[in-house]
Amino acid sequence: MNNVPRETTHQNPSIEGFSGIKVLDLKDHFLTKEDFSIYKDSNTGVHYTFPQPLNDLSRYYESENYISHTDGKKTLFEKIYQIAKVYNLNQKLNLIRSTTNGKKILDYGCGAGDFLQHMQKNGYDVLGMEPNEKAFEISQSKIGKDNVVNCELKDINQKFDIITMWHVLEHIPNLNEILSELKKHLTPNGTLIIAVPNHLSYDATYYGNVWAAYDVPRHLWHFNPQSIQSLIKKFGMKIENVSPMKLDAFYVSLLSEKYKDNSFAFLKAFYIGMKSNFKAQKTGQYSSLIYTIRTEN
Repeated sequence: MNNVPRETTHQNPSIEGFSGIKVLDLKDHFLTKEDFSIYKDSNTGVHYTFPQPLNDLSRYYESENYISHTDGKKTLFEKIYQIAKVYNLNQKLNLIRSTTNGKKILDYGCGAGDFLQHMQKNGYDVLGMEPNEKAFEISQSKIGKDNVVNCELKDINQKFDIITMWHVLEHIPNLNEILSELKKHLTPNGTLIIAVPNHLSYDATYYGNVWAAYDVPRHLWHFNPQSIQSLIKKFGMKIENVSPMKLDAFYVSLLSEKYKDNSFAFLKAFYIGMKSNFKAQKTGQYSSLIYTIRTEN
């Protein structure tokens, strides 16, 4: 195993009220190769990236290989991502259908708009928010110009039956502010659905500081089931259900093997992905988890 995180006593200045001990040193393997660290908040257990280059964050997304902002199908990685996306879209639709009868949905950080396009085709009233200009234009072309906005959440004067964040929460600088605003934009008995990587999964432990889902500094925050619960409790919300995204274990393992320059990347990634999902059947610690969240009564 590679550099399994170990807690130290190194103290770090707080970020947004989060403060604690360093647990890991790592690099931006995807783009810049710059050095970063991850710290564990002493109150919630939320892990956070330090430093957080908020004034220059867009620079770390400036790559044609950043797949969630494109519809790329050129490279083998892009083709695998697009195949997995079809499966995940149906999983998300089925989850929402089983969770609520509501039809009005906001996707915060909608990327290239595939999820909202899928929901729109299935009779949902959709609105997407996307700050990235390229992804914003792509999503507008799919679901209509009036259905995608690039503004602050506080400027939206609507409430929604469902608000989704598919691998978005970990990217948001103003974490506390956004969670507070998300709650305000839910209808009574509305549902917040958040999908994030889980750093307690087997593949995270195995790959250590080359685990692709750390993805610093684009991922500013890092979660597990306990820290998500502690975080949302501050806002009067609770987890109602947790479900896995099993394909993520394979995709994240494949990216991690790529960062290691492994010539047998596909075989090794498949093995680690299978092992991670197998172990998670007992522990519940899948590579990525979907949290269904409601307001506490």
